[in-house]
Amino acid sequence: MKVNCVRFVAVILMLVTAPACVFAQREVTKEAVRGSIEVEHGVVVSAQRDASEVGVDVLMRGGNAVDAAVATAFALAVTHPEAGNIGGGGFMLVFPGEARAPVCVDYRETAPAAATETMFTPGESRFTCKYVGVPGTVRGLELAHREFGKLPWSELVSPAVQLAEEGFALDQYLADSLNELLKESPDFAELQRVYGKDGGKAEWREGDRLALPELATSLRAIAEHGPNAFYDGVVAEQLVAEMTAGEGLISRDDLRGYQAKLREPIRGTYRGYHIFAAPPPSSGGICLVEMLNILEPLELRRHGRHSAEAMHFTIEAMQRAFCDRARHLGDPDFNTIPAELTDKAYAKQLMEAIPAWQATQSETLAPEIPLAGEGPNTTHFSVIDATGMAVANTYTLEESYGARIVVRGAGFLLNNEMGDFNPQPGVTNRTGQIGTSANIIAPGKRMLSSMCPVIVAQDGRAVLVTGSPGGRTIINTVLSVVLGVLEYELDVRSAVDAPRWHHQWLRDETIFERSADSAYRAAIQRLKLMGHKTKLTDVQGSAHSIYIDKQSGRRHGAADVRRSGHAAGY
Repeated sequence: MKVNCVRFVAVILMLVTAPACVFAQREVTKEAVRGSIEVEHGVVVSAQRDASEVGVDVLMRGGNAVDAAVATAFALAVTHPEAGNIGGGGFMLVFPGEARAPVCVDYRETAPAAATETMFTPGESRFTCKYVGVPGTVRGLELAHREFGKLPWSELVSPAVQLAEEGFALDQYLADSLNELLKESPDFAELQRVYGKDGGKAEWREGDRLALPELATSLRAIAEHGPNAFYDGVVAEQLVAEMTAGEGLISRDDLRGYQAKLREPIRGTYRGYHIFAAPPPSSGGICLVEMLNILEPLELRRHGRHSAEAMHFTIEAMQRAFCDRARHLGDPDFNTIPAELTDKAYAKQLMEAIPAWQATQSETLAPEIPLAGEGPNTTHFSVIDATGMAVANTYTLEESYGARIVVRGAGFLLNNEMGDFNPQPGVTNRTGQIGTSANIIAPGKRMLSSMCPVIVAQDGRAVLVTGSPGGRTIINTVLSVVLGVLEYELDVRSAVDAPRWHHQWLRDETIFERSADSAYRAAIQRLKLMGHKTKLTDVQGSAHSIYIDKQSGRRHGAADVRRSGHAAGY
């Protein structure tokens, strides 16, 4: 049954500049409130209601999926400050449809020219200007818009300007997140001033309005003067001044020289579907395709999703892909990436070496690496328009709220992405620190990422759009959703809701989401008997996903309720 949710439209009328927009009433399902929606034309699924609604209104005004993605990304820079950003970077995977091949916009941050491979010492704080990489988000969104956009740039940024200027209502998740952040960061005066309630004297509550006037000024400059305002204008001046005050490394030349890049996606196949995923410097696509190639011949569905057999083989595939990640992956402009990593013949060799009833010890997989974390607070959103153009976008500040440094006068948070380089050359240990050469710091180099925006297609049409935050767990969260839909034939809601697990080679342990599912819990106990080291966690990832029914064309949006999220459509 459908109901006319007039209040959704009323909220958007307040949030978006009326002269630039023509709004239409639309019906949404009751399930939209619970994170799911089924519609005929277009869907945006993101971490926050206002941002998703901004994206859908762009679709309703005649914009395409890339237009909606640009608007959603800028809106999230206001409404989801722990990861949405203009001071970070990420990857946008675009599936244009039959007219053009899929492409990935790489807007990962880069190391400043003054960076050195031994610039970090063990144990130092990651919440300093020293850890800030050259931001790529604004250039990346510009490149995507230039290649695919239909609506004017200023119209896509303007909703974010108004959200920042007039404020938006906090949901419970963001209220709690901000309160925790502010308690943990008493020494970050600008953060306290910009994000504190009543000068930090009161706690945020659900329904409170947060306005960010200085961020609105920065976004207005980007809307009116284009991305150069960020890289060679007044915003750039403010960013470099912050670097000077905080002994950071980013210079005006670093900002002027930053370029987003168009890259070929990683491609794979699974059960007759085509997989498109982010390429290096993201490790996500290669690891995902390598794992799928290992698992495809094993016919996991014969065992059942939550059987010890299926879970064992999945863990072993994760372990091997993450070992190859440590060996080989980094910025492709600085490294040669072995082509065999995504070959099915190579995967067959790996699969045949997996013991059927015994856990592999991680150290035995890479004896050539002498033995002596990546932040979980990224955000992902998925978009599809009425023509079938799809976008999977994942971007981040690295840790939650990045470096916790707000650029004075500009109102935006800076990343601490330099921590995603291998911090100490040659030092790889059992706790998960990697020191292999492919991801060592170098000026202008892009740090390795686990971001994994994915689009699955069949017969030239997108059928699944997904991705997740979660640091290194991102790849295995995406694997869970993809296997859920393609291997176990779950609907997208069930695939997103199903419990997940993660193994990253080192540490040699598997982390399982807690679940009341009895078969799942029993399988974990059997896995322990097979030698798997196990650990429990409450939440892994937040996979905002869209499934497109191949027969009817109906779009099914599923927001992941593990953190916060909203599916909007028309």
